[in-house]
Amino acid sequence: MPGRARSRTRGLDPAKLATVRSALQGFVDRGELSGVVTLASLNGEVVETSAIGWSDIETRTPMRPDTLFRIASMTKPVTSVAAMMLIEEGRIALSDPISRWIPELAEPLVLRDAAGPLHDVEPARRAITVEDLLTHRSGVAYAPFSEGPLKQAYESALGDPGMNRSTPDQWLAALGALPLAFQPGERFHYGHSTDVLGFLIGRVEGKPFREVLRDRIFAPLGMADTDFWLPREKRGRLASLYAYDSASGGLAKVEPEMYDEPPAYTPGGGGLISSAPDYHRFARLLLEGGALDGVRLLRPETVRLMQTNRLTEAQRRIPFAGMDLWKKSGFGLGVSIAEDIVDNPYSCGAPGSITWPGVFGTWWQADPVNDLVLIYLVQHQVPVSARSGSTIATGRGAAGRRALPVYQQGIYDALGEQPGWMRQEPAA
Repeated sequence: MPGRARSRTRGLDPAKLATVRSALQGFVDRGELSGVVTLASLNGEVVETSAIGWSDIETRTPMRPDTLFRIASMTKPVTSVAAMMLIEEGRIALSDPISRWIPELAEPLVLRDAAGPLHDVEPARRAITVEDLLTHRSGVAYAPFSEGPLKQAYESALGDPGMNRSTPDQWLAALGALPLAFQPGERFHYGHSTDVLGFLIGRVEGKPFREVLRDRIFAPLGMADTDFWLPREKRGRLASLYAYDSASGGLAKVEPEMYDEPPAYTPGGGGLISSAPDYHRFARLLLEGGALDGVRLLRPETVRLMQTNRLTEAQRRIPFAGMDLWKKSGFGLGVSIAEDIVDNPYSCGAPGSITWPGVFGTWWQADPVNDLVLIYLVQHQVPVSARSGSTIATGRGAAGRRALPVYQQGIYDALGEQPGWMRQEPAA
C-alpha cells in the first residue's frame, strides 16, 4: 500500500529457487500435472518465473511464460474491482438493492431448507444488496455447491456456469425463476453472486460487461491477453485442461467448448482467460493501493475496504465446501484475507495476504507484509461439490494440487530466514 515501509532490498535465493523448480518438475514427470507457470515479484520487481512441463501433453507443446489459462474464479476479484470503481463514483452503493438494475431478482423466494423441496419457500425478508453480491451472502447458489433438488434445478435452468449460449437477460430471467438457497445476508454461500454483479455493472454502464472490463481495467493496465473470448489466432497459446483419470491412473484431456465469436454471456464469477504476466499486473494494482505505473483505478481507502473482513462471527463458523476456511481467513469485498496462515489451505506467507483461487488449480496471492505477489497457474480439473473444499485445496484424489503448497513454501524459504508464523508445511 502507498506509504507503507518498503522491505529492505533483497531477492530470492537462487539455489532454493532451483529446488522449487525441481520439485514442480517432479509433478510433471510423475504425470500428476501437465505443466505449471509461476511468477513472483518482490518490491514490484519480477524475481521468479518458471514455465515447466507441457501446455498440451499430446502435442508436446511446452509451457511458456505467456501461456494462457482459464483462470475460473480468479475472475471474481477483477469483477469486484470494477464494482468498487462504480462505488467510488457514486453510481452504486454497497447498500443499494440490486433490484434497481436486476429486476429479475426483485422479489425472490427463499427455500426454508436449502436441501429441501423447491416448493417449500418463503418470501425474502429483505432485498439483495450490492454488498451481498460482493460477499456471497445474496442467497444465490451454484449447482455444484448445492444439495437436494436445488442442485438439479440450477443445472437444468442455467447450464454450465462458464460456457453458456444465453444472453445476460435470458440467464438472469432463468436465475430469477429459481429460489434462493438462503435469506439475503444470512450466510456466505458460494454461488453465482459475482456473475450477477458483472451483469449489474453492465447495466449500470449501459454496455456489455466484457467491454466494461476491457475499457476500465484491462486496457489501462496493459492486460492485453485477458478476456472472456479467445480468438483463433491465440488458441495455440491456451493450456489444455486435464483431469485425473481413475481408469488409466493418469491425466485425461478435458475439452471445453470454445466460442467462435465473442459471447454474450460473460460470467464475472469465472469466465476469464489470462496469463501470469497479465494477472500479475492486476495483483500489483491491489498491493499498490489501487494504482500501477501511474494509472489509478481505485483510491487506497477503497482497496483497504475490500481487504477488510465482512463476515460475522456466526457466519465464520459455517464451513465453506466442507472446510473450516473462515477460522483462518476472513472475506472482504471480492477477496479473502489471511488471518492465520498455519494449516491454511488457501493462503501462506503473512497475515493480511489476499487471494481467491480458481477451480482449475489457478492461484495468486498479494502479501503486503513482504511486498510479494505470487502467481501459480495450472489446468487441473477436480470434481466440486458442497463438501469438496478439502479435496480441492489439498489434492486428495487430485495429486497435482499438492504442487501448490510446495511452490508457496519454496518461495518463502527462498526469501531467507522468516519468523515462524510465516511458515507452513506442504499438505500431505
